[in-house]
Amino acid sequence: MNKIIKLTAVLLVVLSASSCKKYLDIEPVGRVIPKTIEDFRGMLTSAYNGFPVHKSLLAVRTDELLLDEYGTNFPAYKDIYTWNDNASDGLTTPIPYVSFYTVIFNANHVIAEVEKEAGSTAETAQLKGEAYLLRAYAHFELLNLYAKPYNASTAATDRGIVLSLAIDLEQNYKPATVAEVYAQVLADIAAGQQLLNVTSFEAGFNYRFTKRAAAAFAARVYEFKGDWANALASSQQALALKSDLEDLNVTGALLPNNYRSKENIMSMENAFNAGITNSSMISGHLLGIYNQANDLRYPLYFGRSFGNTVSLKGGSNDKKISFRNGELYLIQAEAALQSDNMALALKSLLDLKVKRLKPAYYQTEATRISALAKAALLQEILNERERELALEGHRWYDLRRYGQPELVHSFEDGSTYTLQKNDPKYTLRFPAEARANNPNLQ
Repeated sequence: MNKIIKLTAVLLVVLSASSCKKYLDIEPVGRVIPKTIEDFRGMLTSAYNGFPVHKSLLAVRTDELLLDEYGTNFPAYKDIYTWNDNASDGLTTPIPYVSFYTVIFNANHVIAEVEKEAGSTAETAQLKGEAYLLRAYAHFELLNLYAKPYNASTAATDRGIVLSLAIDLEQNYKPATVAEVYAQVLADIAAGQQLLNVTSFEAGFNYRFTKRAAAAFAARVYEFKGDWANALASSQQALALKSDLEDLNVTGALLPNNYRSKENIMSMENAFNAGITNSSMISGHLLGIYNQANDLRYPLYFGRSFGNTVSLKGGSNDKKISFRNGELYLIQAEAALQSDNMALALKSLLDLKVKRLKPAYYQTEATRISALAKAALLQEILNERERELALEGHRWYDLRRYGQPELVHSFEDGSTYTLQKNDPKYTLRFPAEARANNPNLQ
């Protein structure tokens, strides 16, 4: 990986130029030297635009989908669907790796240079704050792909991923521990929060980090870390800024993951892209967790095509999603319950469900859920995560964090493939090319 990262750093400015010519001056010929607010905004826009489209591929690994073995894209996803990570053929779409570091290098340049070149203003502070958050998010996603889930008893020794915090071509790129990566991600979030001065961007520009997005991101990081007090505080901080939910009982309500939704916080990621949308059907498992007659999400999330049930949640840019309030209500519910505040946990869960279920069914559910003991209520919250956040890029990470169960994928010819409980394949290996270029990743 040393060679790959160094080459990426050398080519970074040229790559930024090719995708952002309308934003950046070229001086001298062939090299981009950002100097103005507009230049640095263009560089950061390039980083946002280049953020990897990986969560669609992760969905193929989960229990949410059935792969269409007669589809034209079947060869690109078969090895991912069968967890054949060690012997995949050349047709398989790779899980991104180097492209995360391209994003990080752009962010590092903005962090290091924007105030030097463009002065210390509210605008440069916002840009620098966004860059800190984007760097943190790229590192966080890498960690959840290529390292074990956070475990308090082993995080200090579990191998994490390479941290890239400066454009330094002589750096020896060794993986940090899981604990060290979490510490850096949280430090970057805190640094970004000190600088951000925009609470929300209007629809169309809400792919950018804001105060709300930073708090939502912090809540997710603390949730993954099992730091329930801080997960609760961060989710409440974000919801205090805006707590709206789409009421699916109201005519004209949008999909909650639509970038124009009233509960949207940030829409950077294409979490379920057209390639996967057109190559998959919804699994019986996922369909079976909804009350299909009374859960208003069901007809909004799923549709029928050629006799199969397919997703309506992705496949277009208006359904990009990174953070939204529905997730925050569930983080707040889980964190409150884990902090022994059952009243708040119950309220958070029901506040979400009342917007998602038909009224009569909601009353039945509210009565049932209100009688649950702590362990059963926790399971109900996790079940609701699966229903609410289906096909938005959460399921693979939740499977990793909550038990790593056995999964089975089958084909019509009777062949079956099994991901064993606690299978090492729940953590991806670093890509072969990265391992070949950096012995530290072996």
